[in-house]
Amino acid sequence: MPEETTTTRPGDAALGSGLGRVLLLVYGVFALSASARALVQITTHFSEAPLAYLLSALAGLVYLAATVGLARGGPRGRMIALVSCTVELVGVLLIGTLSIIDSVAFPDDTVWSRFGSGYGYVPLVLPFIGLWWIWRHKPEASRG
Repeated sequence: MPEETTTTRPGDAALGSGLGRVLLLVYGVFALSASARALVQITTHFSEAPLAYLLSALAGLVYLAATVGLARGGPRGRMIALVSCTVELVGVLLIGTLSIIDSVAFPDDTVWSRFGSGYGYVPLVLPFIGLWWIWRHKPEASRG
């Protein structure tokens, strides 16, 4: 009879702590809201602001990847979350700056426009918290 193996979630998965669960919830909500917003915008009036709507879709994918990475944990999950949070941080800083400097290029808002002002600046703060959480919960052997 083959041995049963139980799969346990790595200790660095966000599901293992209260703050990690809140972080997962926020990322999940943003993945859903950004993706739904982009889907509606792209299907109903794409020609009005294609760049903004495609960037909202990208944001949705980034939030989804971060959610999956944080939930998964382990080396692969950490890497997915790290890359996602870094892309998110660069995106919100870049798009936030460009949307202020060149508002003509952004006739409609994205999740990251004006540093996420339409979402209470959560898109600006969230990648910092995500990156901090990833760093804070790295495996003991790699801390230093």
